[in-house]
Amino acid sequence: MEYNYKTKGTCSREIAFEVENGKVHNVQFFGGCNGNLKGIGALVEGMDIDDVIARVEGIRCGMKTTSCPDQLAQALKAVKNA
Repeated sequence: MEYNYKTKGTCSREIAFEVENGKVHNVQFFGGCNGNLKGIGALVEGMDIDDVIARVEGIRCGMKTTSCPDQLAQALKAVKNA
């Protein structure tokens, strides 16, 4: 199933992704650091949703209390808890 998540507190403004059988696919960030965010999408491709959350939740960007990877974790948690 395809999802869109509006980010909060980051340079990226939205994340689009799919979850099938508990696996994360086709992660795309809109806005933010293009190359780094494409890299994150490639690294989490096909990973279990819980593994992605465990690896990226809580990552901070500079003085911000969140980051694009942390926002991905929040998006995945929202999907899991829906």
